[in-house]
Amino acid sequence: MSFMFRSVPRIICKAGGIIKTGPLMKELGATRVTIVCDPGIVALGFADQVQKSLESVGIAVQIFSEVAADPPQHIVQKAIDGAKDWKADGVIGLGGGSSLDSAKLVALLINSDQTINEIYGIDKAVGDRLPLIQIPTTAGTGSEVTWVSVITDPDNLKQVVYTPQLMPDIALLDPELTYGLPQKVTAATGLDAMVHAIEGYTSRTRKNPIADGMAVTALSLLGKNLMKVIENPSDKDARSAMLQGSLIAGMAFANASVAAIHGLAYPLGARFHIPHGHANALVMAQVLRFNLPAAGKLYAELAPCILDQTDFKSDEEAAEKFVQRIEEMVPASGLETRLRDLGVTKDALPEMADEVFTKIYRLIESNPRDMTASEIEAIYRQVY
Repeated sequence: MSFMFRSVPRIICKAGGIIKTGPLMKELGATRVTIVCDPGIVALGFADQVQKSLESVGIAVQIFSEVAADPPQHIVQKAIDGAKDWKADGVIGLGGGSSLDSAKLVALLINSDQTINEIYGIDKAVGDRLPLIQIPTTAGTGSEVTWVSVITDPDNLKQVVYTPQLMPDIALLDPELTYGLPQKVTAATGLDAMVHAIEGYTSRTRKNPIADGMAVTALSLLGKNLMKVIENPSDKDARSAMLQGSLIAGMAFANASVAAIHGLAYPLGARFHIPHGHANALVMAQVLRFNLPAAGKLYAELAPCILDQTDFKSDEEAAEKFVQRIEEMVPASGLETRLRDLGVTKDALPEMADEVFTKIYRLIESNPRDMTASEIEAIYRQVY
């Protein structure tokens, strides 16, 4: 077996660790730092905490707080232009996956002659990025440890940049930043992280033993703690476990792949602005059941991660109970489970299926079971 595994140079997990951002960025040599976040992060006071830490060590600060969900290309470009005009020499991503993905491209392109359009795809970027620290405020995307950035182009299509320069210098996990997450955000991002672990483990294209081990560890943390934080949001140990599980799942899928669940979710986010984690949750159980004939043995291996039972009569029993547990968890999380309740129109279903099959086929190739456009449409109709 041949494979390559990439990882972040440094991961720090510490409650209250956000106050160390300044000294950490100073170690990296930055003197003018742009914080990339969304308006909610400013309102919560998190951006102010980071700014104070940076200023305490003499670092000048610019805050770009216009990031939106499924970050549109024009907003990312605005962040790049603003940081370039301000002559930033370091970048901090602070927030959910949209902010972290945007921060990666700011750090990469601020001193580059390349445009965003020119780096879509795999290994298209040239040159180094600026010093970059990523601080997640949700336990879901794992973007703080991936070499991937996903944004929405002017045609409302999800575009992906894969390049090793996007891997940050430091991923800083501060579980205190997740204590106040609303239930639906907790549920959507937590299920997103579980999808990362499951699809990373069952990937057909880049599955490898290091990513496998991380996927199992991640899913064990996530599967045993997601309902705990939904039912008791103040459970600090469970919050910390979710944040760690999200990061580890991010390392797993970044070095393996995601697959059909993500493929079917992308048009839901780009067209109807359903949050990414929620979009994954909408199709998660149906795709897993569709995959069961091809991925049963792998699902059986993952079953103990999310079930109290560890002794099964057969792989078939374990795999079936694994899928059943996911089918129970999604509605129990409090998320809407029907596309029609989230503004999706019925006439869009065949269009989205065609888009997945023709424009996001790389994710179908990673799926453990082959899929046709009609089978993709059938799954959309099951959850409509």
